[in-house]
Amino acid sequence: MAIDIDDELQEPIPEPHADDQRRKARLIGWGASVIIHASAVSLMAGVYFLHVEAEAETPPVRVSTIDPPVQPEIRQEPRERVLTTAVQIDTGTTESDNPNPISALDVPTELSESQTDDSVATDQARGREEAVSMSEMGGTGAFLAIGAGGGGSGMFGNRSGGGKKRAIAAGGGSRASESAVDAALRWFKRHQDPDGSWVASSYWRNCQEGPKCEPGRDYPSGDCTAGLTGYAVLSFLGAGYDHRTPSKYRETVQRGIEWLLRAQRPDGSIGNGARNYEHPIAVMALAEAFAMTQDRLLQTPTQRGVDVILARQNLAGNPAADARRDRLPVPGSTSGRLGWDYLDATTRNDGSVTGWNVMALKSALAAGLNIGQGMRGSEHYLVRTWRATNSERQLINGVTFKPWPEITAYDQSRFPYVWNTGEERLNPGNGHVNLASVGLVVGVFVGRTAGDPMIESLANWVLANQVPTTYPCNTYYLYYNTLALFQVGGDKWAQWNTRVKDLLVKSQRQTQDCFDGSWDNGIDFHGADVGRVLHTAYNTLSLQVYYRYAQIRAQGAR
Repeated sequence: MAIDIDDELQEPIPEPHADDQRRKARLIGWGASVIIHASAVSLMAGVYFLHVEAEAETPPVRVSTIDPPVQPEIRQEPRERVLTTAVQIDTGTTESDNPNPISALDVPTELSESQTDDSVATDQARGREEAVSMSEMGGTGAFLAIGAGGGGSGMFGNRSGGGKKRAIAAGGGSRASESAVDAALRWFKRHQDPDGSWVASSYWRNCQEGPKCEPGRDYPSGDCTAGLTGYAVLSFLGAGYDHRTPSKYRETVQRGIEWLLRAQRPDGSIGNGARNYEHPIAVMALAEAFAMTQDRLLQTPTQRGVDVILARQNLAGNPAADARRDRLPVPGSTSGRLGWDYLDATTRNDGSVTGWNVMALKSALAAGLNIGQGMRGSEHYLVRTWRATNSERQLINGVTFKPWPEITAYDQSRFPYVWNTGEERLNPGNGHVNLASVGLVVGVFVGRTAGDPMIESLANWVLANQVPTTYPCNTYYLYYNTLALFQVGGDKWAQWNTRVKDLLVKSQRQTQDCFDGSWDNGIDFHGADVGRVLHTAYNTLSLQVYYRYAQIRAQGAR
C-alpha cells in the first residue's frame, strides 16, 4: 500500500477559533519567556556589581604604634648652645632695615596675663605702623633671674618666642611697645660706626637719610664710647638678638661685641680710662652675650672685666662689726666690701656708679662667672646707706620721714647719691637724696622682694616724686625706676607702667628721616649732654623690661 508522504506531514486545517487560541498561547509564552530572561539578567547583573563593589571596598586595617628607632646620642662640645626653636634666616646679602608689616606681629595692642599664644588678637598697634614678627627674634634669650640665688648659666626663656609673648602679656606690654623697640634697634643699626662702636659726638655721620641727627658730647676721658656701645649692645640682647644666632641684627651685635673686646686694656678694664662707670656697662653687655650664647671666646675677657669690678669695690671699715650692726652675714673675705666710686676704691660710695656695677655682677652671675663677695658687699652698702639716710624723724615738704626701725611698707623713705663709709646719719642738705631708684634696683638685685619695708617705702617715694608726666623727662631715673618697679609689681607697677609705656611710645620719633626710631634728648642728670644715643638706649631698655629679667615674687619682708 502506497503511502503518500504529503498526507503524513499535512496538518489538518484547524477551525478558525482554534487558530486564534493557539496564536494567543504563543504570545503569552513569548511574553513569559521575555520576563523570565529579563529577570535572570537583572539578577545576574546585581550579583556582579555587588561583587565588584565588595572587592573595591578597603579592607579594615589594624593600626599599631611602632617605637621610633633609638637615635645615637649626639655629644655636644661643652658650653655650646643647641637651638630648640626654628629661626627664620635672612638669605639676602645685606640686613634689611625695612619694617615688617604689622599683620605679622602676633602680639595684641594690649595684653592680659590670661591670654595664651592661641588667643592673640590682631588689632592695630597704637604708636607705630610697623612691628616685628616674633618669629624673627634671634637667639633663645637669657632668662636672668633677679633675686638672691638667681643666676647661673643656662637660664633661657623670656627674651624670645612664647616665653617673651607671655612675659609681655603678664607685664602689661603691647604691640605698640614692641614696635617701638624694633624701630629703636633699626635706628641703632643705622648709626653704628664701621668699627662696631657708637660714638656720642660722631654717630650722626652714619645718617643716610636727611636731615641728619645732631651730635652729642663725649666725656673728656673718652670712656663715653665704651658705655654707649655697651648700652646699644644691651638693647639688642634684651630683645633676644645675639651675635651667633642668624637674625637681621646678628652682624650688628657681633661688631659691637668685637669693639668691646678690642677696647679691653691689659689690666682688664674696658675703655680709654679707669672709670668705674662705663666699664661695668661694657662688662654687663659681654656677660649677657656670654649668658645667652655660651660663646667660650667671651668667657675669659668677661671674667677679667668682672675681676676689675671686684678689685675696685670699696672696703668696709670693720667687716665683723659692720655685719653685726647691719644684722647681715659677715663677708667671706678678710676685708668687707661696700659700693663703688668713680675711680679706685675709696670711702666715697657713689650711688649711680654702684648701681651699674651691681647690675654687671648680676649679669655675670647669670653667666656662671665668679663674682666673689661682690653681691654680699653690695648688700652691706645698701643697708648701711639706707639706714644712714633714714636715721631720724624729719618733716620735709609735708611728709614725715620716720627713722628706719619704724618704717613700714606704707611709708616713704629716701636713698642718697653719695654716702661716705662710716657715716651714721646723712644730712639731706649736703647731697642728693633722690636716688631711691638706685636703692630699689640694688635692693631687688641682692634679693629683696615686694613686701620688704625698704623696697616698698622707696617705691612709695618714687611714685610720689618721679613719675614722668611729659617727655622730655629724666631718662636715667626712668630706666632705673622702670626696672625696679617692675620687680615690685602689683598696683605700683601698674600705676607706673600705664603712664610710662604710652609716654615712651608716643614720644618716639616717627618721621621719614634718620631720626626715626630714636628719642630726643631727655633732661637733667648727665644724659642731656651725651645726647641722642644715650637717651634712646635708656628708653629702649625701659620698654624691654617685661622680658629682660624674670619678675620675682614676694617672699616675705626682710
